[in-house]
Amino acid sequence: INFLMKIIKIIVLLFYTILPISIISATTLSVDKKTDFYNILPISSVFIDNSKKLTIDDIQNKNIEFKLNDKKLLGYGYSPNFNVWVKVSLKNNSSKTISKILEYDNALTTDIEFYKHINGKYYQIKEGLLHLDKNRTTIKPIFKITLNPNETKIYYIKATSYITTLIVKLNLWEELSFEKKENKYQIILAMFFGAMLILAIYNFSIYFFTKDKSYLFYTLYMVGIIIHQLAYTGVAQVYLLDKIWGGYLIEYAVLLIALPVFAISLLTRSFLRTSQYPIWNKILNIFLSLYPFFIIIFLVTDEFNKYRNTFPVLLVLFLTTLTIYATYKRNRQAYFVFIGWSIFFTAAFFMYLSSIGVFSIYEIFPYYAEVALVLEAIIFSIALADKIKQLQIEKNEANMALILEQQIQTQRLENQVAKKTESLKTALTEKEILLKELNHRVKNNMQTIVSLIRLQRNDIQNNDVKEMFTTIQNRINSMSTLHELLYTQDDISYVDANSYFSILIEQMNESYLKDIEVNYDISTTLKAEQAVYCGLIVNELITNSFKYAFKNNDKINSKNKIDIKLYKDEDIYILTISDNGIGYDLNIKESTKTLGLILVNTLATKQLKGSIDIETNDGVNTTIKWN
Repeated sequence: INFLMKIIKIIVLLFYTILPISIISATTLSVDKKTDFYNILPISSVFIDNSKKLTIDDIQNKNIEFKLNDKKLLGYGYSPNFNVWVKVSLKNNSSKTISKILEYDNALTTDIEFYKHINGKYYQIKEGLLHLDKNRTTIKPIFKITLNPNETKIYYIKATSYITTLIVKLNLWEELSFEKKENKYQIILAMFFGAMLILAIYNFSIYFFTKDKSYLFYTLYMVGIIIHQLAYTGVAQVYLLDKIWGGYLIEYAVLLIALPVFAISLLTRSFLRTSQYPIWNKILNIFLSLYPFFIIIFLVTDEFNKYRNTFPVLLVLFLTTLTIYATYKRNRQAYFVFIGWSIFFTAAFFMYLSSIGVFSIYEIFPYYAEVALVLEAIIFSIALADKIKQLQIEKNEANMALILEQQIQTQRLENQVAKKTESLKTALTEKEILLKELNHRVKNNMQTIVSLIRLQRNDIQNNDVKEMFTTIQNRINSMSTLHELLYTQDDISYVDANSYFSILIEQMNESYLKDIEVNYDISTTLKAEQAVYCGLIVNELITNSFKYAFKNNDKINSKNKIDIKLYKDEDIYILTISDNGIGYDLNIKESTKTLGLILVNTLATKQLKGSIDIETNDGVNTTIKWN
């Protein structure tokens, strides 16, 4: 026992030797100009006002008993029903005036009142989430303290928080040191938000190209985390929002947790493909269906405000359990999700311990939450990249299986294809022979008819009747010539329009024996089924030119000419037939209602489904267009 007592005395002696002399009094802190930083909460005293009615005058006049505090951080969790008063005594033993910065090291406390003694009276300065100074540029509330030479002052801080958790931590800084610390802190926060934003944009761009919903849900989760941390660190309230919107942000703070949890739930469902676990998937869908309903209840009712995070926490616990189950089932993506959830839970656990004052990880690692969230984001990004890799592997395996199956099917069908090909070639040859024979016979039959008409015409004395027989003969010739061309060529789908029209006009010229120059400008072929209509149209229009265009033509030094032009403009065929004859008057009904022109108009509009345009300025110009 004596030995143990000696050990205890030595430890106590060492303890007081190590401690600065200024803290030994435990109630008054002696400060100097050189020391950069003091954690002043351990030398402060604390009083809990459960009535929330005491004023600074009550504190001074009613002999309120403050209890000494030995903790660096006081965490009370969600504590809207009481106020915390902190009493701090500071002394300047030097002969110079000292200026310090008192930092309230928590950006989320809603109401902070700082009381400083000037000329026998305490003056109040309000701070906190609901009382942001518009000129404030620091993330956390600060108060400037000035101590005259050899002066001792007592300061009071009243803190309450009816929406966020109540955490009290007080730091006393030398002004320049605080400025350096604050700049460093804000730079690190900027780097954190920049990294998170880059990851969000990167994953959204991948969604834009892949249309994989996992990337969209992950982007929404990242945006939710960014918004949550902007509010949690106080950056949003100081730099991004005015007082009104800052108030809304606090009032609807439940959304700061609800939105990222909802997004991560959708991500987990999509990423793990929970449909392969029917029972788990059904429970998750029920959670997601009820989620908006419960969030609305927490938003519109104050009675359940203290339970506002219960449903998100239950959902997160369920997702974690589901991830563990998927990991057990050897779901590759579940390994990444499990690591991400482990990081998330570790960060949430330490944040909770800090909020209730049990343990503050930030004393050891000031930026633990930000590093944990970035690390979690990177893990999920790697997981999504791995998912693409696995999908590519599965795709390659499926392609290999498909190729193998195709080879088997190809081998099996080769003999059948060879046999069928042989029979098809035989059938095709027979078909071509039959079609050629058919065209040949049609041509011969039409030639027989033409010969009969020609013989009959030779016996006719009436010139009008003979002219009519000539017209009929040329119409039949136009169709006969087409069948003759089809008979002599291998491809019967298309007809060489230049050859076709040349033969037609040569035959008509033999019928009329006119000295007329015919010019051709033909740059396309015609489909066989449309060629017969074009042949009839050309026959009618050229016949009209031969018969009527050059009667009594009194144009001086003008050679009788007919121009035929056929070309294709994209999908439109354009046929133009013009002469430099005498023309005719379109206003005279008799000139436009001849059988030939009626036939041309019918063939152009009804058979070719096109349009016809006739101009008679300086000869006749007829243009026909069809698809």
